[in-house]
Amino acid sequence: MSKLLIVESPTKVKSINKYLGSDYRVMASMGHIRDLPKSKLGVDVENNFEPQYINMPDKKDLIKQLKQAAAESEQVFLATDPDREGEAISWHLAQILALDINEANRVTFNEITKSGVMAGIKAPRKLNLDLVDAQQARRVLDRIVGYKLSPFLWKKVKSGLSAGRVQTVALRLIVEREREIEAFVTEEYWTVDAKLAAGKKTFMAKLYGTADGEKIENIPNGEEAQKIINALDNAVYTVSKIKKGERNRQPAPPFITSTLQQEASRKLGFTGQRTMRIAQQLYEGVDIPGTGVTGLITYMRTDSLRISEEARAAAKGYISSRYGEKYLPASPRYFKTKNGAQDAHEAIRPTVISLSPEEVKDSLTSEQYKLYKLIWERFIASMMAACVQNTVNVDITAADYIFKASGYSVRFDGFTVLYEEGRDDVGEKEVALPDMNVGDVLKLRELTPNQHFTQPPPRYTEPTLIKALDDNGIGRPSTYAPIISNILNRDYIERVKKTLKPTNLGMVVVDLMVEYFKRIFDVKFTAGLEEKLDKIGAGDINWIDTIAQFYQDFDKHYKKAEESLDGKRVKVPVMETEILCEKCGSKMVIKSGRFGKFLACPNYPTCKNTKPMPEDEVKQPCPKCGEKLLKKVSKKGKKFYGCSNYPKCDFASPGIPTGEKCPECGDYLIAGIRGRSYCMNSNCPTRQKKGSKTKEK
Repeated sequence: MSKLLIVESPTKVKSINKYLGSDYRVMASMGHIRDLPKSKLGVDVENNFEPQYINMPDKKDLIKQLKQAAAESEQVFLATDPDREGEAISWHLAQILALDINEANRVTFNEITKSGVMAGIKAPRKLNLDLVDAQQARRVLDRIVGYKLSPFLWKKVKSGLSAGRVQTVALRLIVEREREIEAFVTEEYWTVDAKLAAGKKTFMAKLYGTADGEKIENIPNGEEAQKIINALDNAVYTVSKIKKGERNRQPAPPFITSTLQQEASRKLGFTGQRTMRIAQQLYEGVDIPGTGVTGLITYMRTDSLRISEEARAAAKGYISSRYGEKYLPASPRYFKTKNGAQDAHEAIRPTVISLSPEEVKDSLTSEQYKLYKLIWERFIASMMAACVQNTVNVDITAADYIFKASGYSVRFDGFTVLYEEGRDDVGEKEVALPDMNVGDVLKLRELTPNQHFTQPPPRYTEPTLIKALDDNGIGRPSTYAPIISNILNRDYIERVKKTLKPTNLGMVVVDLMVEYFKRIFDVKFTAGLEEKLDKIGAGDINWIDTIAQFYQDFDKHYKKAEESLDGKRVKVPVMETEILCEKCGSKMVIKSGRFGKFLACPNYPTCKNTKPMPEDEVKQPCPKCGEKLLKKVSKKGKKFYGCSNYPKCDFASPGIPTGEKCPECGDYLIAGIRGRSYCMNSNCPTRQKKGSKTKEK
């Protein structure tokens, strides 16, 4: 009889089978196998909030197979993912398979490599019921909030909406930032910059203050700026002070879940969900010729910065052989994990340091390669020596004013030879300054007054929102990607370029939730609840007591909200456009439906006219009438190009017109791929010849 090992994902089965051999049978639970029912609350609020779990209907056949395999095995090991959620899945499996929870049948793998798998198998333990309770508490809390408040929103706003304990707080951050932007009052200010030359090299210096030490913060208007420029007429620009120094730039720590999502968004343009999906693939294993299926990174759901000594030694060896001893730090670098972080796993790092991105590139998809390269380079750089920079700050006296310039030069590149962390804010770039000495007289090339306006705080982007959630202790890093995806899919927010902007619907939902459930959706309260979940997982507090305290307050507010809004509905403001309804002449409004946004007549149901949402204006005019051409989306979600003069002009095509006509049939040519074009007439002889394309002249 063999031993049965149950993992979560089927892609791990092949990897782990390779290491364990014929003594083990490896099967997958395919994620959760039991859950709360979808048709009802599924939590007995009158009986210690007992969850009423059911076997998931779509797992009926799998459960039967697992039970049979368990009965045929001499021992069953539960090897679901090494986190709170994985612990709960193992507990559910133990319940279904009637396993003894006092037996050491739980194993965890921080990495899917031979050493990682064998280390896990050699150290089985009992199920951690405190972690299970923490997961149950989270699930029950989220079910109570979601199950109660989502129907509340259906009744009071519109059907299909949802509220979530963490989701709504994330949305609140976005809405409050938008309100800050709307309320911001722009103020004018001016600066004065001097372009100076020392020998043949020029550099920029900024007006700092007066010669008697008074700092000029902001010049209020152009007239004041001009007065300063007039006072500097014929002034001599003399170097009055030089301060030289040295600074060390330390590398960023290896990735944790939240920073991986942030950096993948900045550098690769990946959404959080895409990043986590690819990271899961790299963790579970990739088939590498000559090696077989190998997990390339450690577990990707972690907020710990701990690195094993084995990995440190491997990184040290690689850096020494590849770059030389001088690229190693004088003493080993240890990163401090923030308070409250779970330390069950290491930071995200490559499992086999010697497998550089280029060595495995042919075994990976394009997106797997990009993410692995990011993780690998970040980790290696974190183990390298600091970048050493020579700094220089120069004071320049001109008439009664002081200008300042600063710059740096790299003395030793250190970790920057391999990797530098991306930035959300783009500040002014420092440059190297020419050699100067005190007393040097500089040549003025240009003196410029510059008008500026104070700027409101920027909208959140995906990486800055993830950082805000992480910094405030809201939710867990593993939940950030689905949260952002959910509020996008619910049409609570929309992407404007790379920023996240709340819709009118999102604002209405937040206003309603905050008015009646202000404490529940408070940032500090939500973070405090997260701390309590951590304490439950550590065995310090009881999960039922925690839920009871929450529910007492929540239920009181819920009943009050129901009473206050009895028989009332909250109207969502619509966004009016300049596009006129061709049936009744009213200005059409933007609405959302199954296939995204569309235009609708505001006089519904008297007028039921709708039409696709016009998108971006195309530079090429309509070839039929010469009016503007718009990129549109049909009711079935397909993109096409149509005339803005519709219905007077009915031109529409699947591609952008080139402005030329087909020499064969006289219809319009539209742009294809790789600079080619083709006739938009599907019956054109040029379209009937297999593989034939009409080339642009």
